[in-house]
Amino acid sequence: MNNENNIGNNNNDKKQFKNVSHVIFDLDGLLIDSETIYEQIVADIGKKYGKSYPDHTRMRLLGTTEKRSAEIVIEDLQLPISVEEYLQQYKQLSNERLNSIKLMKGAEKLIRHLNANKVQFCLATSSSQVMVEKKTSAVPDLMKMFHHIVCGSTDPEVKEGKPAPDIFLIAASRFDDKPNPEKCLVFEDSPNGIKAGVTAGMQTIMVPDPRVTPEQKNLATQILNSLEDFKPEQFGLPKFEE
Repeated sequence: MNNENNIGNNNNDKKQFKNVSHVIFDLDGLLIDSETIYEQIVADIGKKYGKSYPDHTRMRLLGTTEKRSAEIVIEDLQLPISVEEYLQQYKQLSNERLNSIKLMKGAEKLIRHLNANKVQFCLATSSSQVMVEKKTSAVPDLMKMFHHIVCGSTDPEVKEGKPAPDIFLIAASRFDDKPNPEKCLVFEDSPNGIKAGVTAGMQTIMVPDPRVTPEQKNLATQILNSLEDFKPEQFGLPKFEE
């Protein structure tokens, strides 16, 4: 049964919320505060070659696989190195700096709530498996609650990265009961991720980066300032206890 609550997007278009049974989370910038670290890593690589890291390039990178990110940075910054050379530097700096990432506001509460209420949820991230393990090493108890994890940069079934829908369709297919896409709710922070979720036929909740433009938010079913603002009952999920 559909929930009758509506919300206006930035253009005041009303979108109806529909009940869901499964949840799919992005990772970087949504559950963990890693985007600022990545931003500095890319900026430092560019600086090494006398290049600056503009905001429009940063926005292009949100939600993309590691290989695609490398291609975009090399193209936009005109770096005199190969994709392989860029990734080698990128991974080295990542290993040095991704040791103490904090959870985003509201992330732990929502994960524990869904788990306690036996709502199946998974992770669908553009990162590689090694990087996911590195970034989440401080919260192993939370990671055990995820039904499964799909890593777009290393999963052989993910042929195209976000904004293609591959990663979310694969994530949905790996739940025990293989729900229809319309029964899945995607949480994302990037325009690429939102587009991927919508193309997959799923409702999408966006907790955007401050630099995301109003136009880039238009596809989202709902826009939140943080995960703390999410009301599960609007999508037919168990309500938070008072």
